[in-house]
Amino acid sequence: MKTEKLLSVLKKTGLLAILFFCVQASVGQILLKPDRVFDGQTLHTGWVVEIEGERISYAGPEDLWKAKPGTEQISLEGYTLLPGLIEGHSHLLLHPYNETSWNDQVLVESPAERAIRGGVHAEKSLMAGITTMRDLGSEGAGYADIALKKTIEERIIPGPRLLVAGPAIVATGAYGPKGFHDGVVVPLGAEAVSGKDEAIRAVRRQLGNGADFIKVYADYRWKAGAASQPTFLPEELKAMVDAATSAGSYVVAHASTPEGMRRAVMAGVETIEHGDGGTREVFDLMRQKKVALCPTLAAGHAIERYRGWDPLRDPDTERIINKKRSFQIALESGVTIAFGGDVGVYAHGENYRELELMVAYGMPALDALRSATRINAGVFHLEGLGEIKKDMMADIIGVKGDPTLDISLMREVAFVMKGGMLVKKP
Repeated sequence: MKTEKLLSVLKKTGLLAILFFCVQASVGQILLKPDRVFDGQTLHTGWVVEIEGERISYAGPEDLWKAKPGTEQISLEGYTLLPGLIEGHSHLLLHPYNETSWNDQVLVESPAERAIRGGVHAEKSLMAGITTMRDLGSEGAGYADIALKKTIEERIIPGPRLLVAGPAIVATGAYGPKGFHDGVVVPLGAEAVSGKDEAIRAVRRQLGNGADFIKVYADYRWKAGAASQPTFLPEELKAMVDAATSAGSYVVAHASTPEGMRRAVMAGVETIEHGDGGTREVFDLMRQKKVALCPTLAAGHAIERYRGWDPLRDPDTERIINKKRSFQIALESGVTIAFGGDVGVYAHGENYRELELMVAYGMPALDALRSATRINAGVFHLEGLGEIKKDMMADIIGVKGDPTLDISLMREVAFVMKGGMLVKKP
């Protein structure tokens, strides 16, 4: 079979991405020549980017680049290069709730099935320009997220580099699935604990089993359909933070009520996930304590659509109105915003939804892109990622046009390089 025909077949079957992932496109050096480079902070024109091995060896004006023999040049005329996106809140082991309810994913789909789905989701994420992602809990699938991370690291399957939370930790009685009589024992979507001793043991057990960080639920619904309320006592939250910090890790908190957020921030968590009910007072406290907000705008937007809301036709629902308000208060307060959409509630590979909503709800496109690259790298302790500059990891993506002027261009990521490996190109 001729080379051109083989490449055509591989592209049509989706195997071309895997081929690119598994085989380093190494010819000594690679020079990328786009129209624009967003380096994680500023947009530049007239720049080129050189890669040697897995790292960037030069990023700057083309007229200052010193040519080297054997350098392969890739022309990306019309394109903007950006650092690979860092997704801050994902669930690779979940798929959209309008396909299968969360309860049935936990109770009916086996961990084996969900792990296989997770592998598919990981590849979709990478093809969409997500080169690193933080997975915020396996949602009833045990430590399958840690196994998924291992298979990616060993190049068994393609996917982003992962930071994983394992099962996550909830207060006894405050998580689901719910709705069964007291004689029925069902698998929970997270590990339930009560008291400081149990909480500390759970943190240590999860870190020992391979979790990169700990996720706790600082508030949740005690009864189906009820409003969220705080779950852990302040001393329980503080004990978990202390145990994780002592082990060289950290804690993040699901929190949507002002009191749940306040308790988590005072306990020392590093990020608040969701924050729907955040007040100016709470966001000011987060800024003072250097706690970032991962707003997950796209998840709530998706759930409202599953309930029949059409954003192009219908007025905003109460949930959307409240979310817009809290996000705008967070922006005004100056709290650090971490890009993360709770992808898994909606389709993997559609991470652009969060970027679009961040902009639609009042964040400049340039700031949204900073959040998804350099800022997330800093918040998540990721050295060598999130920027296009010399000696950084060559995680680079490209889109046609200028996404700082039109964030919707991030829907079509045409060029993806992860650690110097060419994964996707126009």
